[in-house]
Amino acid sequence: MAKKVIPIDQPKGRLGVLIPGMGAVATTFIAGVEAVRRRLALPIGSLTQMGTLRLGKRTDRRAPSIKTFVPLAELDDLVFGGWDLFKDNCYEAAVKAGVLDRSLLEQVKDYLAAIRPMPAIFEQRFVKNLHGENVKKGKTKMELAEQVMEDIQEFKKKNRVARAVMIWCGSTEVFLQPGPVHESLAAFEQGLKSNHPEISPSMVYAYAALKLGIPFANGAPNLTVDIPALTCLARQSQVAVCGKDFKTGQTLLKTIIAPGLKARLLGLRGWFSTNILGNRDGEVLDDPDSFRTKEESKLSVLEYILQPDLYPDLYKDFYHKVRINYYPPRGDNKEGWDNLDIFGWLGYPMQIKVDFLCRDSILAAPLVLDLVLFLDLAQRCPELSRKGIQEWLSFYFKSPMCAPELYPEHDLFIQLVKLKNTLRYLRGEELITHLGWEYYD
Repeated sequence: MAKKVIPIDQPKGRLGVLIPGMGAVATTFIAGVEAVRRRLALPIGSLTQMGTLRLGKRTDRRAPSIKTFVPLAELDDLVFGGWDLFKDNCYEAAVKAGVLDRSLLEQVKDYLAAIRPMPAIFEQRFVKNLHGENVKKGKTKMELAEQVMEDIQEFKKKNRVARAVMIWCGSTEVFLQPGPVHESLAAFEQGLKSNHPEISPSMVYAYAALKLGIPFANGAPNLTVDIPALTCLARQSQVAVCGKDFKTGQTLLKTIIAPGLKARLLGLRGWFSTNILGNRDGEVLDDPDSFRTKEESKLSVLEYILQPDLYPDLYKDFYHKVRINYYPPRGDNKEGWDNLDIFGWLGYPMQIKVDFLCRDSILAAPLVLDLVLFLDLAQRCPELSRKGIQEWLSFYFKSPMCAPELYPEHDLFIQLVKLKNTLRYLRGEELITHLGWEYYD
């Protein structure tokens, strides 16, 4: 039987990468891409750059690299732009973030210094601990959205960009529940015109991107594009969207450890997590309303993975607590402590303790790269872009978007199978089920 290969347009021309929030994550990402392009470093942690994909039977031994298997944009074709509350160029912002060694930054200084942020949309009540100095002015939120669209058009023209992707790398906004203004596109657009208080800056960016047919990824736990109005706009316009909240340090480990506990049917009585970090993200999360947004994202993971309703003897009523503490001396080098009280055979208690000294932006940067390239791929593939939400990219997020009637899949290993099987499907290859019956006939 002939393979059914799904049509995907080739990645011709430059790809614009538009980033609201040019802080630690964004500058680490941009500097890293330029360092890789100049062969100063390796893109470690990036599935698109270093990952492989098994094809066919286990006896075939075929495992091409992902970047040769599907038509991804080349790193040399990426062009960067974005918005920020502060006027620092990317080099100055990277130095202040303190993530990358100065010796590496000096080697890409010329490139970074040329990237200056456009004035950002800012509303104090959504990020209480920051004070913007490079901010747009407009009578309504619709005017601000139109200014962002003008920025995008000017960026594309100036940089001779053929396509673009927008990825939110900005701060965590205060907690929002979906309300009537988010329920329909008509209500949302009226809310933009009337300056509705429950439309956040990140939603304005997402709206602007989708109106221009630009795919959008949300790297923070904000509600943003995960509302009926904007998912409807994405489907209507056939624009790919995904989110939310980059899966980096502590939650990454939870999505690795928790599936292991469930696989071995080991019980859980409690999981206590605390973090210290000192970057801008830590400063923002020092505000209780912003922390609640992050807390909701981090707490949901275990419930979905362990499924207490299916395993009441193992996981019913386990205690789960998450704390984030702003500690300036630590900078971007976050430390996450976890204590797990587990139990095994006959109910005998045991403990697991984890101390993860991670670098938040170092873990996030390769996720940003993969999401940019995969979202661009999805947008060039009508089979994917018409769906709007790209659930196959759940691998990268703490709170993956999915259809309203579904629960999100949080198990990292299931998410990876979903992602790789999507790529196999697009190229007409057999999906890998790991069943293995055929070897023993």
